[in-house]
Amino acid sequence: MTQIQLGDGKMLDLPTQKNEIRQAALARRDALSPEWRAVASADAARRAADKVAQRAAIVAGFLPIRSEIDAQPLMLELATRGMRLCLPCIVDAETIVFRAWTQGEPLQEMKLATRGPLDSAEEVSPDVIMMPLAAFDSMGNRLGYGGGFYDRAVARQIALGIHPSLIGMAFACQEVEHIPAESHDVPMSSVITETGFRGF
Repeated sequence: MTQIQLGDGKMLDLPTQKNEIRQAALARRDALSPEWRAVASADAARRAADKVAQRAAIVAGFLPIRSEIDAQPLMLELATRGMRLCLPCIVDAETIVFRAWTQGEPLQEMKLATRGPLDSAEEVSPDVIMMPLAAFDSMGNRLGYGGGFYDRAVARQIALGIHPSLIGMAFACQEVEHIPAESHDVPMSSVITETGFRGF
């Protein structure tokens, strides 16, 4: 197992190091007030809509859980510009698929406190996948929650010859100095925060 040596000589295995980075970033995010998060989410949508709209016909967004940034303002703005929307759906312990969704259509409860379109909704392959995250760095590395759902979903798309743009959505306070990348990690092409759209 890969180990990382810290400045004080302490050795950490990779999962432990990632978890420490994750927990520190999530603590900063959790400290943001709901009111501030709502304003910041709207700011992110306003700053990023033009950039995302240039890249896609079908955009995968997400519905926020816990203290995540709210992608809905951006999703709804993209819909007014003619983009098709879809949402991730957890279908088993390891898999998410993307199903078409229009504002107002019914949603069902899914695992991990998430919601997604009904099973009858069309399954689609998005051009852009907007992803929630725990932390990110200046190289476009993303640290999720440890379940690997998005990693596997992206790997399946690539295996089919589909290469969606991967765009993280987070608050600026979730940026960290460095996230150790593994061989299966695919870096994001850009990230959206309340400060704007940033490409890597």
